[in-house]
This record gives sequence, structure tokens and C-alpha cells, in this order.
Amino acid sequence: MHTIPSQLAKEFNIKDEQVANTIGLIDEGNTIPFIARYRKEVTGGLDDNVLRDLHERLLYLRGLENRRQEIVHLIQDQDKLTDELVENIRKAQTMTELEDIYRPYRPKRRTRATIAKEKGLDPLAQIIWIQNIKHGSLEEIAKEYVNPEKEVNSVEEALALAQDIIAEMISDEADFRKFIRAYTFQHGVIETKASSEEESVFEMYYDYNEAVNRIVPHRVLAINRGESEKFISVKIRLDDEKLIQQIISRVIMRPSIGKELLERAVEDSYKRLIAPSIEREIRNQLTELAEEQAIRVFGENLRNLLLQAPIKGRVVMGVDPGFRTGNKIAVVDDIGKVLDTGVIYMTLPNHNIDQAKRMLKKLVKDHQVQIIAIGNGTASRESEMVIAELCKELDGQVQYIIVNEAGASVYSASKLASEEFPDYDVALRSAVSIARRLQDPLAELVKIDPKSIGVGQYQHDVNQKRMAEALTGVVEDCVNSVGVDLNTASASLLQYISGISPTISKNIVTYREETGKFKNRKQLMKVGKLGPKAFEQCAGFLRIPDGDNILDNTAVHPESYNAVKELLDWKGESFKTIGKDRLQALAAESDSWNMKDLIGIMGIGLPTLKDIIKELQKPGRDPRDELPLPILRTDIMEMKDLKPEMILIGTVRNVIDFGVFVDIGVHQDGLVHISQLSNKYVKHPMDVVQVGDIVTVKVLDVDINRKKIALSMKDLN
Repeated sequence: MHTIPSQLAKEFNIKDEQVANTIGLIDEGNTIPFIARYRKEVTGGLDDNVLRDLHERLLYLRGLENRRQEIVHLIQDQDKLTDELVENIRKAQTMTELEDIYRPYRPKRRTRATIAKEKGLDPLAQIIWIQNIKHGSLEEIAKEYVNPEKEVNSVEEALALAQDIIAEMISDEADFRKFIRAYTFQHGVIETKASSEEESVFEMYYDYNEAVNRIVPHRVLAINRGESEKFISVKIRLDDEKLIQQIISRVIMRPSIGKELLERAVEDSYKRLIAPSIEREIRNQLTELAEEQAIRVFGENLRNLLLQAPIKGRVVMGVDPGFRTGNKIAVVDDIGKVLDTGVIYMTLPNHNIDQAKRMLKKLVKDHQVQIIAIGNGTASRESEMVIAELCKELDGQVQYIIVNEAGASVYSASKLASEEFPDYDVALRSAVSIARRLQDPLAELVKIDPKSIGVGQYQHDVNQKRMAEALTGVVEDCVNSVGVDLNTASASLLQYISGISPTISKNIVTYREETGKFKNRKQLMKVGKLGPKAFEQCAGFLRIPDGDNILDNTAVHPESYNAVKELLDWKGESFKTIGKDRLQALAAESDSWNMKDLIGIMGIGLPTLKDIIKELQKPGRDPRDELPLPILRTDIMEMKDLKPEMILIGTVRNVIDFGVFVDIGVHQDGLVHISQLSNKYVKHPMDVVQVGDIVTVKVLDVDINRKKIALSMKDLN
């Protein structure tokens, strides 16, 4: 018998020991980021993605096992448990299989079959079902069950009621349902028809069909939405008669006088009981698979968006464009502190462009602004025209960039924003957010519900609880992979750190405000509710750039500080006095070290040693610094300027199943269809590009009226 650990080892193609150790760490309350980063020797180096998938599968299998035991007890309570049933329950690999087995024993509402049983027709049904009587008349046998007192007034009624019982028996048979489900999935066709004559985005589905086993996830979600909005009707079409004959061949095992009734019972069972529920099950299954794919795509897009390269050390002016209410302006310094705010009218109907430019130039001069970040919402194009002229007049001293402001309004109206900026109105908070998300996308975007960030596909159509869990995991992995500055991180950022709850994150900020900056990681133990376990989980992900201990600005965990001391002693250096430059120079010599000897001296494993060396080579390193920076602009281009065959540089804004949306600087993202991503076959766009990538594209077609731009990444030479 397979145990859960052995099953996981087989499914993930890893060693039993890795699975057992990982389960042990999870059950001890360790977080996935902590296990992935600091317990590599124990897990055999499993990364955070594998660990999350393994954890999720572990929960499913444990739930399956709990349900298995529950079903055994429920059937046992009915005194109907047999050795064969126990074996079938034990072998079931999915919840669907388990529920199929339990189906005949599940308490039912009153059905036609239960009514027939109440009228005493179950024995007749069993006689017919067993198929032992080859001669005589079924009507003669049925006469015994005619009982006017029970409202069985004729032989015909008795046989009809027996047929109802047999139809339900067929429907409840697990093997039949398994076969019918597989047959329908293999041979069924999703068919959609128009329910409305209105024009809509669902017109391609007004008369559409596609094989169940070939339909792609994004079309499943599109069809579901079209059905829910009552533009289309949906059904699974199948050669029913062919399938019914196959079921009959499985039901009728030998010649008997009940053959014709059994055939009628099969047809009734399939059409009335089985087909509708199997169709629901398959559509639910398709939907679940499609939702998982949508969530996976959303998660990868979110990961790449959060891990975009920050623009550090620059003073940024954030612009939240508007017409009637003007452009809201916020200038933030190189660490995101607000220096100035205001409202400037440079768009219709109240615009005064000359005055707007004077005010902008004054802000640029007063605060040495280097980059202007313009939100891409309403009036963005008009605002960009003014700012592009301003950049020319300032001889390139300032550059600008269009920033995706998705979610900025959600954040600015949130409780968090009102606590952070109680004296600013909603629009000014948006301007601050736009500026800050350019400086540090991760720190700013974690304040916003991931669903509002705008990098998903059908995100409102999927299981919201499941998506929230998955996206939270993505944010946690991103935040912990980068690490955060303990002395500047907001509570909203800190709460994504391993082991830190929302309450502890607020306590850290309160402690910082009351006692001043943290000087070392040990001080964390003085924060309310942050005990030894939480310290173990979080300490390695929190950085103190100018603290007492140089290692506090690295991902080296405090549990490994003694190991680093042993390393330095081995090299004749002092842990207390060594500086950053000497530490880096020392780590640069690591290729010549005898790792086997060093592991023994330091008392750690090879994966931890390699991680420590990597951190010592670049203390305080930010992995995002190695990524290409966003494209900054000094001039404007409009959609009408685009011509076929034009080659442009753009930024990937969103990746979905059927293609990629690229910002080429004209306020309308262009679509690179999956067929135009490469000269080679592309299974999924994510195999080629990611959100945030800087790509070269060629214009294929421009439809100004429909605001559509078709792009290609093929044949660019």
C-alpha cells in the first residue's frame, strides 16, 4: 500500500527522504520561503515552487485520506461494508472516485427509485437485475407486486417502478460512471449557440463547437462567462445512442426475460440521471483546470511584475492625470519620502499649458527631479504631450515614463493609504503611489490587492479563494527572495516576510517609531509577539544596511553567524573588525577553497556554504539590480505614427494564453499573438517572454478606429 510520502515522491520524482523531511518541516510550522532558503540540506534543495506544489498536493492527499476513512465509517454504520468495498475505497485515487463509490450509500432525497422501493418493488427490480430467469413471462412475475393499497394498480405500473429502481442502480454504479465520464471526455463536443441577438465580445461562440478533450483553458473561461451573461447556451454533444449501446453491453450479461426492460432502464438512467450530472462534472473539471491555468499565468505575471528592476537613487515626480480635476502631482525623494504635492491644470477643459510648464519646471528645479512617472489612465495622452515638450525645453535633464497605474486608485482609497497619508486626498495618494511604484515596484505593489494590478486573465471568473491563496504565495516568495530593509519597510511589506503576521508587522513599525532604527537583528526579539520561532523564520529575510553587524545586511541567517566566524578564523580575519570590501575580496577567493574541509570546519552543509559565499561576495545585493531597467522617454509617439514593418522597442505588460501585450509607447498596448512570438513552435507565451521584459517588435497592422495594434516578434532581421 502506498503511503502519502511515497506517493508524493513518485509524483514529484524526488526521493522518499526529501518528501519525509519536507513534510516534517511543514508540520513543525516552518514557512515555505524559510524551508526553501535555509533548509536546503534537509529538503535536498527543493525550490519554493516545488515546495508549494508539494504542500498543496499534501493537503489534497490528506483530505482524500480523511474522506476515505469517513466513508468507511459511514458505510459501516449502515452495516453494508464488505471486504470488496474496503479494497475499492482504498484504491480510489481522487475525490471523484471516492464519491462515486459512496454514491449508492449516500442519504438521498426522495427520488422515483426511493418511492418505488417504499411501494415494495425492490425485490422485483433485483430479480430483473440478476438476469437469472430465462423462460416465462415478466408480467407473470410482476403480478405478485401489484398492490392497490400501495398505489401499485397494475402490472405495467409495477414494471415501471422496478425500472425506476434499476435506472438509479445503474446511475449509482461507480464503474459505469467512470466509463461514461471517460467516454464523454474522449468523444464529447462542447457546443455553444447564441441566446441573444445582441452584439457582444462572445460572437465567435454564437455557433461554435470544439472537442471536450482539446478545448484550451482560456476558451473554457470565455464560454463560461458568455453563458453566465446569457449571451450563449452551452452543452456537451455526444452520440448518445452509441454510448447507450455500450452501457447496455456492460449491463446485460446473459439472456433473460427482463432484457427489454433493462435496455429501457439503461436509456432512462443515462438520459435522465447520468448524462446531466456527468456533463456538470466534466464542465466543472474543465473549469477547474482552466482556473488553475489562469491562476498560474496570473501568478507568473505577478511574480515578474513584482520583481521588475527598481529605479533607485532618483528623485521622481508622480503624475496622476485628469481632465476636470487637473493633474495631481507628488514629488518623492530617492527613498520614497514625499517632498511636495500639488495640482496642475495642463489638460482640457481648464488647462493653461504655459502656467503648467512653469509650475512643473519649478518643481523640477526645487527638488532636482530626474524622472517624471505618468499614470496611464484618463488624460494620460494629453499629459504626456505637455511633459514631452517640457523634457525638450529642459534639454534632456528630465526623462519621463508611462507607468501602469492599475490598482493605484484602489490603494489610494484604502484604509492603508488613509493611515499612511491622512492629510492627502485620494488623488494625491495615487500620484505618490505612481511615483513610488517606479522606484520600487515590489514595495509599493504589495499594498494593492493582486487582483487589481492588471496582469491577469479572467481573474474575476476563477475561484477567488484559491486565487487569493496562490497570489499571496507568489507575493511571499517575491518579498522573501529580495528581502526588505527592516528600518524603512512598511507594515504592508513586512507582513509578507516569513513568520511575520500583520500584527507583528505593525509591532515592528511601532517599535521602530518609538525606539529608533534597528541596529541589529537581535533587537527583533524585543518586538511584541515576535518570539523565538517567528525570529527563526523571519530574521534572514530582514536587512539592516548600516547596522552593527555586516551580516545583518545579507541573507545569511543568524543561525549561521558562528559558521561565518569559523570561516574568518580559518582565513585569519576578525569577525568584529572586517569591513565590506575585505569581506568581498575574501569571498572572491572562494574558487580556490577546499569546500570539503571548510564544511567540516564551519559545521554546515555544502548548499548553505555556497549561499553564504554568494552573500559575502555582494553584501546587501538586490537580485533585481541585474534586470534591465524600464524604458525612459523624452519624446512622444502616437498611434497614428505607427506603420506596418516599423521596428520598435517595448515592454511586456501582460502575458496570457493566446499572446502577449506589449507597451510600445503609444498608450495602446499591442498584441503579439502566440503565432507571432517565434519562428519556432511555442507551446505557451511564457516559454518565450515574461512581464517586464524589454522586447523588439515589428508592427503588422494598426486599426485606429478599434484601437488595435498587431505586432510580431518574428523575422526581425
